[in-house]
Amino acid sequence: MEVDGIISAIVIGIVIGVLGRLVIPGRQRIGILWTILVGIAAALIGSAIAGAFDVADTDGPDWIEWLIQIGLAALGVAALDRSKARR
Repeated sequence: MEVDGIISAIVIGIVIGVLGRLVIPGRQRIGILWTILVGIAAALIGSAIAGAFDVADTDGPDWIEWLIQIGLAALGVAALDRSKARR
């Protein structure tokens, strides 16, 4: 992966993380750095899942891939929030 690929993964991860955080109702007790890291992980894993189901490359916007990524980010944010609440 080249430098521009890493930078784009970070930018997409920020957007996916914030969107995933917005999907979860209420206040989350995790910081923005954790949100970004969850978003980056969700973007990478979501892309792999979309590629496995052959929905990653479409003629228009990749809505299914984005929904998978946002869903994974929401799950990740919720899981981190619950783990922080138990401490």
